[in-house]
Amino acid sequence: MGRKRKHSETVAAAPVKQNDSAPERPKRTLLGWKDKNEDAEDSKPASVFRNKEKVLVTCSRRISFRYRHLMLNMVSLLPHCKKDSKVEAKSSRGATLNELIELKGSSSCLFFECRKHKDLYMWMVKSPGGPSVKFLVNAVHTMEELKLTGNHLKGSRPLLTFSSNFEKDAHWKLLKEMLTQIFGIPEGHRKSKPYHDHVFVFSIVDDHIWFRNYQISVPHNESDKIARGDLDKMTLIEVGPRFCLNPIKIFGGSFGGPTLYENPFYVSPNQIRALEKRNKAGKFAKKIKAKTRRKMHELSNPLEPDEFTDMWKDE
Repeated sequence: MGRKRKHSETVAAAPVKQNDSAPERPKRTLLGWKDKNEDAEDSKPASVFRNKEKVLVTCSRRISFRYRHLMLNMVSLLPHCKKDSKVEAKSSRGATLNELIELKGSSSCLFFECRKHKDLYMWMVKSPGGPSVKFLVNAVHTMEELKLTGNHLKGSRPLLTFSSNFEKDAHWKLLKEMLTQIFGIPEGHRKSKPYHDHVFVFSIVDDHIWFRNYQISVPHNESDKIARGDLDKMTLIEVGPRFCLNPIKIFGGSFGGPTLYENPFYVSPNQIRALEKRNKAGKFAKKIKAKTRRKMHELSNPLEPDEFTDMWKDE
């Protein structure tokens, strides 16, 4: 006689109830529907550095038309910049501009300050921690004024080239790094083009930084396209604008702070104009002294009377 089975073995396994509910909808974003797999990928830490540099470009009130056109040229060359209204150039300018930079979500600033409708100063600032540099801008020539033949696409990324003098001293190295961060357009910026077709050239001559903008031109026909990497046929055509930067001071903070460097060869435009006035006043004084000497000479050496003076007079 066989052994009886246990009760648990006789009970049939209960069928697994299938989930008849609808699948979960993916998350909706501004760019479309987002799957769970993408969420998992986004949650992973990104190891690639992403440049999020944004530059605020503004100017002071009572700026002249030429300097305002230069500022607009810089805005057209830098697609990652943000333009703001004019700022009153007073003692509280630094605090106001730092607040503007924070409100605009920027990390750098180019501030054009005009004084006496003649002199243009440019502040190049990294906010909020600094450093900041104050330049005197000379030899300004805008795109509208030059009317050069060069032309490149608006928003394309530039190649930055620096002369070998930037590696000479510590303050030149700092200026090179600041120029690289401010004038270098971030890769993948929404307003920029993903290629290079022009060059920004920064050269140091006589302790001044000279800026030039050139288009990279490759002359070829549609049937005879140039091979990639063939640099012999490439030429540079100047686009503009042109200007010269004379560094005055480098500060440790944003729009101020401890002085890191001061240019010993800097002479303010007011001193130059005063010297020119003194030279002109000296020339006028020399003319007056020469006239006085001439009169004294004539009085001390009178002419002898001429016997033929009254010869032809009517009787």
